[in-house]
Amino acid sequence: MNKEIIIYEGKRTLISIFGAFLYAAGINLFVVPAGLYTGGVMGLCQVIRTVLADFFQLDFQGFDIAGVIYYVINIPIFFIAFTRIGRKFFGKTLATVTAMTIFLSVIPTRVIVEDAMASCVVGGIITGTGIGIGLRMGASSGGMDVVGVILTRWKRDFSVGKVNLLVNLALYGICLFLFDVEIVVYSVIYAAVYAVAMDKVHTQNINVEANIITKTNTTALEKEVFEELGRGITKWSTLGAYTYEQSHILYITLSKYEVSRLKAIIRKHDPNAFIVINEGVSVDGNYLKKL
Repeated sequence: MNKEIIIYEGKRTLISIFGAFLYAAGINLFVVPAGLYTGGVMGLCQVIRTVLADFFQLDFQGFDIAGVIYYVINIPIFFIAFTRIGRKFFGKTLATVTAMTIFLSVIPTRVIVEDAMASCVVGGIITGTGIGIGLRMGASSGGMDVVGVILTRWKRDFSVGKVNLLVNLALYGICLFLFDVEIVVYSVIYAAVYAVAMDKVHTQNINVEANIITKTNTTALEKEVFEELGRGITKWSTLGAYTYEQSHILYITLSKYEVSRLKAIIRKHDPNAFIVINEGVSVDGNYLKKL
């Protein structure tokens, strides 16, 4: 990768790490103090932590081991991210999950609000926003987020938030047999708020179409779009009605959050290219839904 791409991806990785900080802060300041269970892989880790502490009487000296368990369980998920989604996604996901584990371990668990419903809503908004930021930057927090991304590529009606919500409901059904019903009910409310907040930030369903009109040779530009964005291009050779000069029109359909990278590629090869972007287009057929 060239220097420009390294800087671009580095910034996105740092922002995703900030999202991991928000998630960890929401967990340790709102979710854990209220005795809630987040669901998904992290919820499973919390259940394992509780079972080890309460049923096996293991003393962790005030240290919340759920983050460490989460990291261990994510090892096979890292492999899935590397083989099924891509190296960039794998690298940013590895950095994000590592940062999240550290933040979960160092951010102290303390009570901010006493009301359980407030903890559900505020905690769900903060954690959902944090995970949504990571997904928006092309990373994830591991766990069911990776599985959710794979499913969104398989079926258009899926979203990462919906996948998490379905898995959470199944997990909470099991928790009904282990914990207090009231805690499970509040945890389900938290999971719903979390899923909505994550999808609102991620907004992976916003597709755009880009029309690029250029007079330069587009071979190098097309190659970089293929390699960096993994998007197909439809190309026309055209004639200017006023100047009668030969030009090319490139048509690309992509996600909203790939537009900035596309523009950078275009400006690199033709600073004078004419670019038209239409948002919110409906896409059907052989279209790859990406982060």
